[in-house]
Amino acid sequence: MKIPFVDLKTQYKTLKPEIDKAISNVLENTAFIGGENVTNFEQNFAKQYGVKSCISVANGTDAIYISLKMLGVGSGDEVITVANSWISTSETITQAGAKPVFVDVDEFFTIDVTKIEQKITSKTKAIIPVHLYGQPAEIGKIKQICDKHNLFLIEDCAQAHFAEYKGKFVGTFGDVATFSFYPGKNLGAYGDAGCIITDNDNLAKKSRMFARHGALKKHHHQIEGINSRLDGLQAAILNVKLPYILEWNKKRLENALYYNKLLKDVGQIETPKIREDVKHIFHLYVIKTKKREELQAFLKENGVQTAIHYPVPLPFMEAYKYLNCSENDFPSVAENKDRILSLPMFPELKKSEMEYVVDLIKKFFDE
Repeated sequence: MKIPFVDLKTQYKTLKPEIDKAISNVLENTAFIGGENVTNFEQNFAKQYGVKSCISVANGTDAIYISLKMLGVGSGDEVITVANSWISTSETITQAGAKPVFVDVDEFFTIDVTKIEQKITSKTKAIIPVHLYGQPAEIGKIKQICDKHNLFLIEDCAQAHFAEYKGKFVGTFGDVATFSFYPGKNLGAYGDAGCIITDNDNLAKKSRMFARHGALKKHHHQIEGINSRLDGLQAAILNVKLPYILEWNKKRLENALYYNKLLKDVGQIETPKIREDVKHIFHLYVIKTKKREELQAFLKENGVQTAIHYPVPLPFMEAYKYLNCSENDFPSVAENKDRILSLPMFPELKKSEMEYVVDLIKKFFDE
C-alpha cells in the first residue's frame, strides 16, 4: 500500500465539477487580477470568521510582512516569536527592519507563555505567536501579556484555519491575524495565496493600500507599497473550497484521535497532546520518537510518506547565527528537533490507511 503525506488529487476529484466550473469562468471572463472572485472571497472569509475585514494578499509571508509594516514595526524594534516555525514568521520581522527574539516551545509545540515576559525589553513592539500544526497557542494569556506591556499582537494562523481557543476562532484575539492558503494547507489554493484579517478599519485600509502599490484606486498612489495581490483564479478556487473547511477540519481531528487510539500502547512513540478547551484542527499530525530517522526510512520503504516540521529550529539556522543562540537557550526545541515526525494527515485519509501506518510502526519497534 502507498500512502501519500498529503493527497490533494483526491480532494480535487471530489470537487471536480465545482472547481472546473470556477476555473472555466475565470478564463471565460479573463478575470485574472482583482475582480468579483477576489471580492467575494474576502467577503465570504470575513463573514465566516466573524471579522470586519479580510485583505487578500499573494501569500502568507506577505501577510505577516504587511501587518508588521502597517503596525509601524521597524528599525530598532524587537518582535517576540516562537523558536519553532517556518522561516516566514521570523524573516518578515527582519524585513520590516526589526529584530526577531525567539522563545522556546511548550509541550503542545506552541510558544511557552511562561518564558515570554523575560524576553520583553524597552524595544519590544509586538508578539507573533504561531498556532503551529493546527494547535491554538495559549492565546488568552498571550493577549494579557500584550495588553499589560502595550504590545501589538499578530496571530500567525497559517496552519490553523478556524481552529478554536475556548470557543473562539484563533485569529480574532489580536490586532491582526495572518493566513496562508498554500496548496497543502487545510484551506488550500492551487498556488500561493494568503490573507490578513482584522477588526481595525484603519489598519485594514492601510494594509489593503500597501499591498496594492500604495493605492486604493489605480494610478492614485497615496504611499509607496508592494505588489501583493491574490489572483482571480486562486480566489475562485478558494471560494469553492471555503464551505467545506469546517467539515474537513472535523475529519482531520477524527483522524488524529484515531491515530492516538491506535498508537496509545506503543511506548516508544509520544502522540501529540491537545490543549484543554481548544479545537485542534490538525494541519499536521506530529509524533515524537528517539528513533525518528530509522522509523522514517522504514515507513518510506513500505510506501508511507512522512515529513519533518521542522528539522532545524529557527534560532539554530545559519540565517540567525548573528544572534549567538545555543541549544541551551531553547531546550525543548533542541530536544524535539531530532524526534518529531509528521505522519500522513488529510481529511480523506481512510481508517484502513491509518491502520496500515500504525501496523508498520508497531512492526518497526517489535523488530
